[in-house]
Amino acid sequence: MQLSPDAIVYWQSGFFKLNATIAYTWGLMAVLAVGSKLVTRNLSIELQRSRWQNLLEIIVSGILKQIEEVGMSQPQKYLDFLGTLFLFVAMASLFTIIPGYEPPTGSLSTTVALAICVFVAVPLFGIEESGLGKYLKAYLKPTVIMLPFNIISELSRTLALAVRLFGNMMSGTMIIAILLTITPYIFPIILSVLGLLTGMVQAYIFSILAAVYIAAATRARKPEPDENIET
Repeated sequence: MQLSPDAIVYWQSGFFKLNATIAYTWGLMAVLAVGSKLVTRNLSIELQRSRWQNLLEIIVSGILKQIEEVGMSQPQKYLDFLGTLFLFVAMASLFTIIPGYEPPTGSLSTTVALAICVFVAVPLFGIEESGLGKYLKAYLKPTVIMLPFNIISELSRTLALAVRLFGNMMSGTMIIAILLTITPYIFPIILSVLGLLTGMVQAYIFSILAAVYIAAATRARKPEPDENIET
């Protein structure tokens, strides 16, 4: 029983190796890239639209609505980043129905990489919204003493994102593998269905948390009303 796709090595030469995490991550990226190209190549503004376009519009509209409900006034601005996060995590879970497939999100290295993307995106969006000076000044609020605690908060929530996603994905895979050795017919099928539902929930939670962090960075760093009053 493999607890992580990192343990499945397909090729290795010295320090370099190709494991299941890398292979399935790039495979998933290729599927998403090719799939998006195929779905969007014949978009129509007419009433008669393809089923794929209807499905795509439902997904995009749903993501935009969730971003707006978090508190962002311009959801389209964050759609590319947050939508990609959601689709990657969701599809990584959905593809577990394929025999032999190992979700790359079951590897801590993948979840850490996704969390680092959020960690980098939060200040970038915050700086773009309010400027470098005002963004950095927020770390000194309400007093300078809070600076190290605010920095620790930024780092800890990045770690929490990575560990939460990794733990949920790994635990589901491990439980199914254990039950396969005990009752190889009934329970694994039921748990596989529940695992797909759990994967969708984790994709939603991960992307929503990322949206909340970005919303906090762009909203909390905005100028106070008093700062706009001319003296």
